[in-house]
Amino acid sequence: MRILYKFDALDNHCRGASVAIGNFDGVHLGHISVIELAKRKAVERNIPLAVMTFEPHPREFFCPEAPPFRLMNHTSKMHRLEQLGVEILYQLCFDENLAAMSSSRFVDEVLINGLEIRVAVAGNDFRFGKRRTGTVDELKKSGKLRGFDVFTAPMLVESGQEYSSTAVRTALSGGEPQEAARLLGHWHRIEGHVVKGEQRGRSLGFPTANVELVGLHAPKFGIYAVLVRILSGACKGEYQGVASVGVRPTFGLNPLNLEVYIFDFDENIYGQDISVAFVEFQRPEIQFPDSASLVEQMQIDCDEAKRILASID
Repeated sequence: MRILYKFDALDNHCRGASVAIGNFDGVHLGHISVIELAKRKAVERNIPLAVMTFEPHPREFFCPEAPPFRLMNHTSKMHRLEQLGVEILYQLCFDENLAAMSSSRFVDEVLINGLEIRVAVAGNDFRFGKRRTGTVDELKKSGKLRGFDVFTAPMLVESGQEYSSTAVRTALSGGEPQEAARLLGHWHRIEGHVVKGEQRGRSLGFPTANVELVGLHAPKFGIYAVLVRILSGACKGEYQGVASVGVRPTFGLNPLNLEVYIFDFDENIYGQDISVAFVEFQRPEIQFPDSASLVEQMQIDCDEAKRILASID
């Protein structure tokens, strides 16, 4: 997958694509329906399949002090889009210039003069341009006048519930990763670098890999059965484990963190990239009176996680 960070002065092979447009946070089944429609149009016309998204997320740009809401960082999103067969990712920098563009300027400068798109695909609720004044109907009118086709993918709804990033966040906040997986079409994953912690887990007999959750929507604090994918290094591969999301109240005040104990594993993976899939919520985070009580519960958590993971496909 080619990743481009600008929309002007592109090589010819990076133009003329069928482009799915949106933020695609989480890449849930609703997002996938947009991308799949763009893929069908790409195949019909024998042109590349592309996705256009924005970094930072416009919501982060306009409300930098708002609580973290993102389901995935941009690297995780890139990996997921590549798995879906996306050939070109236009990851445009959402800055003052892009934020100030009127909807008509966005069409002219970005979609036509920059990307020379052949097809644009978006959800019915897609908005673009300054103050989000541009609509899908406006985009369709521009397409007819300027020579590109516009298609919309309907909102996916099941039992009255929309497939949306908001619904995924609600499920995760409620400690329901299996409901989140139903909406996503895949396990919710947090991906990041393994950073050095205070090594308390190792001293307790449970060495953990620590991943920071900066900028991400945190699942409900507590213990989870997880699947772990080490993405780089000599230990690259698939593993099982148990994870803790929270602030480790037994040891005072601590930053929000994801700690993962990988079963039957004792290798140094500091600085490596891992992807942690949340399979089932086991219990809330609690404060223990002492380390011995914590260790006893950790063993119970591990046994329970192994039982849960043995039952999944």
